[in-house]
Amino acid sequence: AYDIGLHGTVYQVNKWDPKQFDWTKKLADADYVGPTCQYCHMRGGHHNVQKFSTVYTSMGMSMADRGAPIWKEKRDRWTSVCDDCHSPSFARENLQALDEAVKDAGLKYRETFKVAEDLIKDGV
Repeated sequence: AYDIGLHGTVYQVNKWDPKQFDWTKKLADADYVGPTCQYCHMRGGHHNVQKFSTVYTSMGMSMADRGAPIWKEKRDRWTSVCDDCHSPSFARENLQALDEAVKDAGLKYRETFKVAEDLIKDGV
């Protein structure tokens, strides 16, 4: 998602330009043109990537109840990351849209997998 999104595109276009991404600076001191994976997932210089992670289809959770308390805690934490550059309402709206996209993608993945499974059963 990062690579094909706006942040990933900005990174891919500018990553070799030292004016845009000065890799000699510590992450906390850097003034990058856009966020890297580390900016969001290793916020504050910690190495606990899971602290600012999402649990989606990679862990079989695409259909998880996003209204559960654990998701509110994660969502609030993510909103705090996004509002370094964006308004909290922008962050919440985009994170909600991401939830919906993940949910839809999970459904399509299961449908596609079922078609492939049926084809194999049919000897195709």
